[in-house]
Amino acid sequence: MLNDCILIVDDEQRMRKLIKDFLAVKGFSILEAEDGEKALEVFEENRNKISLILLDVMMPKLDGWSVLRQIRQDSKVPIIMLTARGEEQDELFGFELGVDEYISKPFSPKILVARVEAILKRTNKDTKQMIECEGIEIDREGRTVKVDGKQVELSLREYELLVYLVENKDIALSRDKILNNVWNYDYYGDSRTIDSHIKKIRHKLGKKGKYIKTIRGIGYKFETK
Repeated sequence: MLNDCILIVDDEQRMRKLIKDFLAVKGFSILEAEDGEKALEVFEENRNKISLILLDVMMPKLDGWSVLRQIRQDSKVPIIMLTARGEEQDELFGFELGVDEYISKPFSPKILVARVEAILKRTNKDTKQMIECEGIEIDREGRTVKVDGKQVELSLREYELLVYLVENKDIALSRDKILNNVWNYDYYGDSRTIDSHIKKIRHKLGKKGKYIKTIRGIGYKFETK
């Protein structure tokens, strides 16, 4: 973890310090920004070293959603949104924009650190495995997906969900099992979050999206028959 740099974006100085203190104990290096405009500035100056962004939603000058949209134009860096609002539509909206994780305030700093570590553990995995199935090519080392030779842009969570489905080809997977294995922690939100991600993956895979079957009353299955 010593080489991982976290950008903390929050307009509350006390919140930034609280998160920074807990992450620093784990050996992370920290960058900070107090508003959306500063966040984009810091990110552009350090994009090659930033491993993950903790991004508040409600901020002056430029809110978190706007920052997220701009960063997602050309970067897949993992982003965890922090917000005082716990509305389901806000959470789903965040995932639609490409959020990798979503945490409502107030939260336990220890849980936040655990989620940061879980995401970075997955993204930092050194694996050279290639997965190929019916024209879908997954490069686990480069964390890229191609369909019939054309690269498809997926968020971190979409990528991990697709990999999990393909690795468990022909197996019916319940929503609870998907949440436990892809989200990698006990998720207490609405399982319809999965449905939102599946919809986006199907769209991005084009004709290959038909291989992700809906198993009524259970969940999903990747099947090419």
